[in-house]
Amino acid sequence: QVQLVESGGGLVQAGGSLTLSCVASGGIFTLIGMGWYRQIPGKQRELVAHHTSGGGTTYADSVKGRFTILPDTAKNTVTLQMHSLRAEDTGVYYCAGMDTFGPAFWGQGTQVTVSS
Repeated sequence: QVQLVESGGGLVQAGGSLTLSCVASGGIFTLIGMGWYRQIPGKQRELVAHHTSGGGTTYADSVKGRFTILPDTAKNTVTLQMHSLRAEDTGVYYCAGMDTFGPAFWGQGTQVTVSS
């Protein structure tokens, strides 16, 4: 079993920046990558960005050019740098541990609120 612990959410004004961090522990040998998903009120959980070994990095179109995912395999961490935040980025952000089928493990989530 993999445990994922997120940190770094909070309240920020539109146009501002936030950085989210996630640390993985436990059965991390089962993972091929890590990523970030978010759940916006009234919508299904969606991909923000993920990085997998062999697959590289993928970003949602809505965050390209604004968000950067930074995996650190040596430390079993993944960081999400978010810039030029918009009100529509508000939601709960979840760290995900990826296996060959997709996101298999989830963190508890961290709230990001962008005020307009």
